[in-house]
Amino acid sequence: MNAQLQPTGSAYFITKETAKAEKRTLAVLVDNEPGVLARVIGLFSGRGYNIDSLTVSETEHEQHLSRITIVTHATPHVIEQIKHQLERIVPVHRVVDLTQVARERQHDHPLERELALIKVKGKGEARVEALRLADAFRAHVIDANTEHFIFEITGRVSKIEQFIAIMKPLGLVEVCRTGVAAMNRGPEGL
Repeated sequence: MNAQLQPTGSAYFITKETAKAEKRTLAVLVDNEPGVLARVIGLFSGRGYNIDSLTVSETEHEQHLSRITIVTHATPHVIEQIKHQLERIVPVHRVVDLTQVARERQHDHPLERELALIKVKGKGEARVEALRLADAFRAHVIDANTEHFIFEITGRVSKIEQFIAIMKPLGLVEVCRTGVAAMNRGPEGL
């Protein structure tokens, strides 16, 4: 058998993958019960794929259903394998590759947003510049004193990353991010 490891370092021996890994966003509707999240993310870690972003929240309280949004980089073949294996987990109700659905509907990508809390310390000109830039990025001051600000910013991942990069030389202290929440355009639901 002339099998090779995938470039990701996966523990699974399969033939060499020729497709290029790409960013994919998956939405998984599951029963809200203990152990489900561990089983879902185990499918990724078992293949050596990193999860770039993960958000989980109960979305339908009466039915005890939660939505898991996963952003990862993988080949289309691996995403299909993961989707099929996720669908076989009993508490999983639905798995949707939001990236693929958006392409089929001729959209570039699903709608994605993230929330971040960003603490910046500074005095004098650095403090004034941090406030000016926060205003330009539509970030809100949610806590402040004479030594620091905590900004709340919501938007696409690229906007959050750009804001963080700009705040680094101005006294960035700490960043807390929620992870991506994503949904496709159009009237159809998950």
